[in-house]
Amino acid sequence: MIEVKNLTKIYGQHHAVDGISFKVEEGEILGFLGPNGAGKTTTMNILTGYISATSGEVLINGIDVLDRPEEAKRNIGYLPEFPPLYMDMTVSEYLDFVSKIKNISDVERHEAIEAVMAVTRIEDMKNRLVGNLSKGYKQRVGLAQAILGTPKVLILDEPTVGLDPKQIIEIRNLIKNLGKKHTVILSSHILSEVSAVCDRVVIINKGSIVASDTPDNLSKQLQGANKLQIRVAAPEKQAMRIVRDIPGITNVQYQAEKEKGTSDIIVESAEDVDIRKIVFNGMAKANCPLLIMRPLELSLEDIFLKVTHLDKEV
Repeated sequence: MIEVKNLTKIYGQHHAVDGISFKVEEGEILGFLGPNGAGKTTTMNILTGYISATSGEVLINGIDVLDRPEEAKRNIGYLPEFPPLYMDMTVSEYLDFVSKIKNISDVERHEAIEAVMAVTRIEDMKNRLVGNLSKGYKQRVGLAQAILGTPKVLILDEPTVGLDPKQIIEIRNLIKNLGKKHTVILSSHILSEVSAVCDRVVIINKGSIVASDTPDNLSKQLQGANKLQIRVAAPEKQAMRIVRDIPGITNVQYQAEKEKGTSDIIVESAEDVDIRKIVFNGMAKANCPLLIMRPLELSLEDIFLKVTHLDKEV
């Protein structure tokens, strides 16, 4: 659905984007991440046809954004970080204005506007001035204009910036539902948000892609081992002896006694071993109750910091 091939953007001597390539499949929600100055916004501006690339290609539904810009843009719904809203219009007037820009026919216009207001849950606001809406509702109106005309691709830049926790959850659920009918690229600095919503992430730094995979796979690749935090019903010396005797365990680290008569321990195994099974079977064989078993995985925040930090050291 979206294909980026060897995309480069040069300003003078500065390579803002340096030969990046990636694909987004139909129906996928992709998180596009990067620190400030990484080239993320430049890439998104090229994807939407707002600026041109120095070299490389961007195909939207097989259409080259540079060669056939109008046709490509018909397939794109875009929500920039600051939605292009007209504060002195009502919600209905604004969406009617946008529908005319998108060349939605008179016959389909009313039904299309009603449909996007229902999806974004702004029907009750349709006669309110946009300027009088809360930040959350303004974001919803911005999303409504993006999905008006049912574009195949949605590009959302910081859709939850400035929202309170309740509004963030509402917009997150809305984006998840949009992913059922649209291919979505989501850019956000709220990494927990990306982790909760996206199927896959691409992380860019200094104009180059430094990581691309699902958050779970990136966690496994960067951590380099399987880790569990366990709590066993035994004092430290007994618990450590039992755990060290389990075949397949490569590293053991005692943490603390958080409940009387128990031990919290971190255990590791090789990547190709299901550590849960060997720990469960080992504790059962030793007749030692296993009270807690929790996988320790890198969060998306950990992954982001690790890959951008490693890139800086290269």
